[in-house]
Amino acid sequence: MFLKTAIDGSLDYINSIWLTMIAGLSTGIGSVLAFFTKRTNTKFLSTALGFSAGVMIYVSFMEMMPEAKESLTGHFGERIGTLYMLLAFFGGMGVINIIDFLIPEDENPHEIQNIEELDKK
Repeated sequence: MFLKTAIDGSLDYINSIWLTMIAGLSTGIGSVLAFFTKRTNTKFLSTALGFSAGVMIYVSFMEMMPEAKESLTGHFGERIGTLYMLLAFFGGMGVINIIDFLIPEDENPHEIQNIEELDKK
């Protein structure tokens, strides 16, 4: 039974292995770049961090939002459930922004700093 399933679904396994290998190699390439660079290219770093933040927002929309919408619309109805879902998501972003604003600049790891200055602290 398992062998038949493995043969029928072998394409899924091969795709999973390739995607995992690409993700691992991407991580490895990024770490190699970090070892061989002498100075920090802040424009590239800012672009890469902005891209990764965009990917994480996309993941939260595409993974959590449909399930949250289904749960809330089942309880509150289509229109109010969707409104609550959107308010909760963007309200959470607002709360995080307020927390980030209230933390003093010296202690806030999200403030812009040069990488070279971090060793001095």
